[in-house]
Amino acid sequence: MGERLLKEPPSLSGALPLVGHLFEFRKNPHAFMMRLREQLGNVAEFKLFHQSMVLLTGTEASEAFYRAPDEVLDQGPAYKIMTPIFGKGVVFDAPIVRKNEQLSMLMPALRGKPMRTYSDIIVDEVEAMLDRWGDSGEIDLLDFTKELTIYTSSHCLLGAEFRYELNREFVEIYHDLEQAIQPIAYVFPDLPLPVFRRRDKARGRLQALVSRIMEKRAQQSANRTNVFQMLIDARYEDGSKLSVHEITGMLIAAVFAGHHTSSGTTAWVLIELLRHPEHMRAVVSEIEERFGSDGAVDFESLRQLPRLENVIKEVLRLHPPLIILMRKAMRDFRVKDFVIRAGKFVCASPSVTHRIPELFPEPDRFDPDRYSPGRAEDRDLFGWQAFGGGRHKCSGNAFALFQIKAIFCVLLRRYEFELVGAPGSYRDDYRKMVVEPASPCLVRYRRRQDSRLKKAGKRSASIRKDSFAERFRIIVDRELCKGHAHCMGEAPELFRVDEKGRLEVLDERPAATLIEKARAAEKYCPNRAISIVNESKP
Repeated sequence: MGERLLKEPPSLSGALPLVGHLFEFRKNPHAFMMRLREQLGNVAEFKLFHQSMVLLTGTEASEAFYRAPDEVLDQGPAYKIMTPIFGKGVVFDAPIVRKNEQLSMLMPALRGKPMRTYSDIIVDEVEAMLDRWGDSGEIDLLDFTKELTIYTSSHCLLGAEFRYELNREFVEIYHDLEQAIQPIAYVFPDLPLPVFRRRDKARGRLQALVSRIMEKRAQQSANRTNVFQMLIDARYEDGSKLSVHEITGMLIAAVFAGHHTSSGTTAWVLIELLRHPEHMRAVVSEIEERFGSDGAVDFESLRQLPRLENVIKEVLRLHPPLIILMRKAMRDFRVKDFVIRAGKFVCASPSVTHRIPELFPEPDRFDPDRYSPGRAEDRDLFGWQAFGGGRHKCSGNAFALFQIKAIFCVLLRRYEFELVGAPGSYRDDYRKMVVEPASPCLVRYRRRQDSRLKKAGKRSASIRKDSFAERFRIIVDRELCKGHAHCMGEAPELFRVDEKGRLEVLDERPAATLIEKARAAEKYCPNRAISIVNESKP
């Protein structure tokens, strides 16, 4: 199709002078974007202040968004709100090549080998918090999940110093940084507001702490595998080390990724299970079968919980914490038969795409069975997009699922819960930049006295009996691969990931004896970048 046939996106009427559609958007951005799509379709334009915004929904438009290279759709100009928090020259404020180098430095701590060490940390943190509870009581669920996930994320990703030696100070610093994520910061991030002054002071305090811990670690010989140590040891392509300023910003980015979205999702998992007792019974039964009353919660066993994982997926579909993702068009950008001109902001909305009936029948219904093998409604990589997609899909998606599953394997073995309020009174708070349940979010708990709980015994891994045709091929989508290296953990004979996160397929057409290992690599790839194709099928 020639350029002359391309159209400008349809534009929503009713924009006010100076502010555009800001007031309706701020009131409930999800409802606003749902109305926008209903009226104008999957490519639609609106105004925020003076800026033109183009919303892309549905799989075709979303795929164009997620697959666009940075030189065409750039994250940096869209997330200047984070520059005072992460720091100048760090992540979104860095040039594209430097930003991608920085993000790649975070990946080693999110790969299979380090992940296998995190389950013990998470379980210990949950148990420590439950020790305060007693036999029964009432809590604000969101307060609990926020406190818990900041402990688990900081302990796993940053190390024991942040968790124990600096616990109270780090939590206070993190709170002041988090509170500065306000809509006004998109336009005026440096206004002399108290919340922004506390933000800047907190970042300065954190950088001083990071410098102090780095000096302390330099005197020690302990072998650490957390993000902090990996950043200390990392080098750019030109051989230079990260500055304390850069390390501080990337540590903040790592904890934001590990905590900011997981706390709300963890709360919603429990709320939805309590709203739907049949799914609660199924999840508790699965956990009992897998672990018994005191079976070890470890990396391998956490991967064998399909019911719980499907519940988490359905929570992320109905309550994605990030309901809008933005880029700036650096060049004219084509989507379907539309052209989006350079200078406009381009947005994808997981919360809207997740409610399209053609992708998810009865989209407002909580239905974890959507993801069962027979239905697999998440098979479209650009339909179910709770972690984004493409080259910038959230690198911490595997850690987030792992963390939430570990939390519930402890919680639901120790306690029973009930909602304090009416089930329909628990709602998303769309006033926040990262959406979570509205406060207060009250639940009651009672220690379990279930005599049916039994100790989990050893179980042999199930072996698939179906046979694969003699000729099969491994295909990797390089844009989706983020170097998690789970494939190498499953099938080192077939996959190798180097220290830069670059994947090499050692044998694209391996022997039939490696079929099961190849399938395991396909199954456990967090980004679903690997597929096994039967070349013998017509």
